[in-house]
Amino acid sequence: MTRLVAVLGYSDAGTRTGLHRVCQARIACAEEYAGPEDVVLFTGWARGGRASEAELMAAAWTTPSRRLLVDRGARTTLGNAIAVGRAARGLNATEVVVVTSRWHARRAGVLVRAALLGTGAKLRVVPTAETANRVTGLRELAAWTVVPLLALVATRTR
Repeated sequence: MTRLVAVLGYSDAGTRTGLHRVCQARIACAEEYAGPEDVVLFTGWARGGRASEAELMAAAWTTPSRRLLVDRGARTTLGNAIAVGRAARGLNATEVVVVTSRWHARRAGVLVRAALLGTGAKLRVVPTAETANRVTGLRELAAWTVVPLLALVATRTR
């Protein structure tokens, strides 16, 4: 039995070179759930040639784990979901724990569930305690308009 703990990256349009506080909160939350037998996946890309969110989160990880995976290519929640689905398939995971922010958890859960179709893996979405601000709330609201289409894409991407 393999459990995959996936920590989804977060990026704003800023010029930040270090780990964003949203990612820090997600790592802290994930470290409470991950055990030494779990495989941990970090997803997230880099803006402007800097280290990717995934690389920065992996570097900040302190919990013993069986294996760490870094996906530098996920630019969106759909990309995160596809990366989780591919990793779960590659590992033959029986359980997937997705860690993201509370305001992002429902949408991420829908897309990851679609990406996991056919795997038989049980999905659990664990949110951080962080609440949405005006910008993240509006961004989430707008993103929901395309979730049905993105979920369809996620089911077809293996």
